[in-house]
Amino acid sequence: MTELHSPPKTSIWQSNWVNTLGRFGVLIVVFGFFAWKVEDGKFYTPRNLENIARQSAVYATAALGMTLVIITAGIDLSIGSVIALTVVGVAWMLNLPAGANDILINRYPVGLPILAVIGGVVLATLAGLANGVMVVWLRISPFIVTLGTMGVFRGLAKGISQEKDIYPEVDTWISTIMEPTLTNPDRDWMLLPPGVWLLLVSALAGAFLLRYTRLGRHIYAVGSNEETARLCGVPVGRTKIIVYMLAGMFGGLAGLMQFSFISGIGQPTTGISYELFVIAAVVIGGASLMGGEGTIMGSVIGALMITILYMGGQQAGWPKWVQEMVIGGIIIAAVALDQLRHRGNA
Repeated sequence: MTELHSPPKTSIWQSNWVNTLGRFGVLIVVFGFFAWKVEDGKFYTPRNLENIARQSAVYATAALGMTLVIITAGIDLSIGSVIALTVVGVAWMLNLPAGANDILINRYPVGLPILAVIGGVVLATLAGLANGVMVVWLRISPFIVTLGTMGVFRGLAKGISQEKDIYPEVDTWISTIMEPTLTNPDRDWMLLPPGVWLLLVSALAGAFLLRYTRLGRHIYAVGSNEETARLCGVPVGRTKIIVYMLAGMFGGLAGLMQFSFISGIGQPTTGISYELFVIAAVVIGGASLMGGEGTIMGSVIGALMITILYMGGQQAGWPKWVQEMVIGGIIIAAVALDQLRHRGNA
């Protein structure tokens, strides 16, 4: 049986780390532009830097799973709905019937939020499992499957919440994981909000998975050439299902951050159009929509770039339509460069 290695060896100028370093350089240039453009140095104050980290954390965490999906030459259009489903699921569990709520809050104060966190992430992971099973077993295009489940999961979130916001009766630590730390003397010892730390740990775990595990090699192999991977003994179907489950899990973690961002409210309409930002972050970060290429670090850089463009545009006084055009143009440029690079390699 042929041993698979990932990613395939290329020249130094085509390697992943050089590619990622180049995108990091572009990120520095974009940041430097807004640091110059925004008056009075407001763009690079510690407080604004923390806000950039906080606002990019949701996109970046969801982009970790999307990176795995796109490397396998798939796509997940349902990620925004998965985030909303997690938000609603967490809020619903925090409003358990009075008896259960009483026991968990009065006897075991930390039990209820922990149960809500586990339940929300499990719900998101099951949503990812549903995507993967339909892609593999029904042999339907991932675009069509996730386009359909985007509506299904959003509808499920609205059904659970009865088409209205859920307001948990008890305020828990879940709603504080994205609160600022620099302006709060009681939290400044954390340096960064817990949600940002969660992103960093998740990114390291994702990078380790892709680089040093058999599953990571299988993910790259499936995206590079599915038929060749199957002939080499790679369990293609199982790999795809696991990838979509991981995408759901990371979407669930992003949902926990989003729950904190919207002040601990179960809002079924949250996360609309997030799938576009998440996919854009992965593409800008260097992943190829044709599969076989992509890095976790690149996707995090892409999420930071999108956040900097939005926040910088707002603080520089750009109209919203200008911001949208700039980001759209950058996405097109990133895909065009990817296509040109592949033609050059061919």
